[in-house]
Amino acid sequence: MSILTPLGKMRNAICFSIILFGFISCGKEKLNESSSFGFTEPTAQTIQKNKSIYKELSFEDNQDYLDANRGFIAKSSEMQVRHKNTQRMVWDLPAYEFIKGDAPHSVNPSLWRQEKLNNIHGLFEVSDGVFQVRGYDLSNMTIIKGETGWIVIDPLTSTESAEKAIELFRKHLGDDPISAIIFTHSHIDHFGGVSGLGETTSIPIIAPQGFMAEATSENIMTGISMWRRALYMFGELLPRSGRGHIGSGLGKNPSFGSVSILKPTNIISKTGQQMVIDGVAFIFQLALDSEAPSELTFYLPKKKVFCGSELLSITMHNLYTLRGAKVRDAMKWSQYIDEAMNLFSEMEVYFGSHHWPKWGNDRILEFMKGQRDMYKYIHDQTIRMANNGATPNEIAENIKLPKSLEYKFYNRGYYGNIKQNSKAVYQYYFGWYDGNPAHLDPLPPIDLAEKYVDYMGGEKTLMTKAIVSYNEGDYRWVAEVLNHLIFANPKNKNARELLAKTYDQLGYQAEAGPWRDNYLSGAYELRHGSIKNGLDISDMAGIFNHTPISEFFNSMAVRLNGPKADGKNIIVNIIFSDINESYTLVIENAVLNYQEGISNLNANATLKITHELFLKIVLKQVGIKETLFSDELEVEGNVIDLLQFFRLFDNPTGKYNLVTP
Repeated sequence: MSILTPLGKMRNAICFSIILFGFISCGKEKLNESSSFGFTEPTAQTIQKNKSIYKELSFEDNQDYLDANRGFIAKSSEMQVRHKNTQRMVWDLPAYEFIKGDAPHSVNPSLWRQEKLNNIHGLFEVSDGVFQVRGYDLSNMTIIKGETGWIVIDPLTSTESAEKAIELFRKHLGDDPISAIIFTHSHIDHFGGVSGLGETTSIPIIAPQGFMAEATSENIMTGISMWRRALYMFGELLPRSGRGHIGSGLGKNPSFGSVSILKPTNIISKTGQQMVIDGVAFIFQLALDSEAPSELTFYLPKKKVFCGSELLSITMHNLYTLRGAKVRDAMKWSQYIDEAMNLFSEMEVYFGSHHWPKWGNDRILEFMKGQRDMYKYIHDQTIRMANNGATPNEIAENIKLPKSLEYKFYNRGYYGNIKQNSKAVYQYYFGWYDGNPAHLDPLPPIDLAEKYVDYMGGEKTLMTKAIVSYNEGDYRWVAEVLNHLIFANPKNKNARELLAKTYDQLGYQAEAGPWRDNYLSGAYELRHGSIKNGLDISDMAGIFNHTPISEFFNSMAVRLNGPKADGKNIIVNIIFSDINESYTLVIENAVLNYQEGISNLNANATLKITHELFLKIVLKQVGIKETLFSDELEVEGNVIDLLQFFRLFDNPTGKYNLVTP
């Protein structure tokens, strides 16, 4: 009867809570503006650095504001969206209403400008028969008028946000049915809200090649760690305020609700593929392994409208994302933009999956050329410097876009960042090692920290020097040395507070929203301790139902505790009685292998379970008592061996520390 306890523990093994993008509710302890958060005042050095940004950029240029407001039809009076079951807040745009007027000294003015633009929301007409709902999520929902109904592109992240967005749309543009859905790429903020659209059976679902595999598998093995880091990247622990989270650069923030997916009925498998969807002619471009592993763009030739998906954004995007992900191919990214410019050279309107559209052929092609060359410059110059012996940190410190690219607002690092992107290019080609033998086998962080502090004369001497450097505004260096001190002695309260103050200043100066959120989240944990709650995966049911069983076993394999499994040889058969699938799982040589079908009739144990019950256990929708007496589960063979099998797997929760040991 105790067999199901370890099965219940599988929920975290299978939890890919940030499928493709890093978003899910986690029982976070977000503090509001009135909370005693501890953020310090911006220093004179921070104020001066932020003021200098006004001299670099043309803040008097209002074209983006004109574009972001163009075609406005209406906006909802209610911009707070709650979870349909728990009533927790899923989307809260009013929380960002403080972003108006001039930037406070605690925010980089360039990022402040971007987030003022990202605050512009509502229903907009992009072109004749093409509409967007912006401001209900990190991403946009686009709706195109067909002959019999509406073609929806990218139905946001969550069911709740999608319901509100389509409600606003229908209120002003009618109740015609949805006639087709297009998923532009495999990140969850572009498909997760699909069940919020209402009735969608028997309609075309169009997606790029590889969509379902990528949409249900990316991050499944590394999701827990990515979730933990995503809390930092998107400022989930921070208040929405001038000294906290103000936005993500790409948009405000993802909505944290229930998510779903639909299997495509039509796959885009090549560039130039044409399709008439509800009477509207489409020409597709396949852009695999650019911003997403599975991605497309499309052109409406009769309207001369180009959807750039996330191949283009009004910011520098990520070649490497701070939550952790496979590095993206800068060369391919640049080439796809160039290809789109040539394929759809007559375009008069551009819109993307984020931000606001652009109009006019000359302006659009200039924008595309700028982004094309920005990614190519980062790629080419990183390789050039590497070939001349520069290390990743040296390249990041010295690479700078040419003036013709650097001062374009759409190339600024609001979401991506040139330093992390140059390191991504280096990693893509050369990996983690820079060729210096001193970096081949470095000491682990705690051992390194203890020796570092001792060499610097001990904690007292190091603190004295750090205070001087802090007062001089040398924050990057202070962060370096105090990080060592805290890893040597995490109980040093003075060091923790000074490092937190240092992170405050680095966050205030950051132009990239994710950099700001990372620094300020680090400051939060130094002052208030690490997160208390782990993952909540109940909102992922709509995704799990479409996830291949094999992906769950991949997740189990990376949770197997190698030292515990050393010397163990156990074979377990799992039969899913309601879907006619069976698998053999083998632990041998301290690794887990599996294959479809029952390959070993002499297994230690066989577990028969319905797929439905399996998912309920994963999602923690049923308790042990309910499961024990269920007719949907049966065990044959050695119960002790089965119990031992499941005890060999770790049960990570994601509650580990980041800024302390």
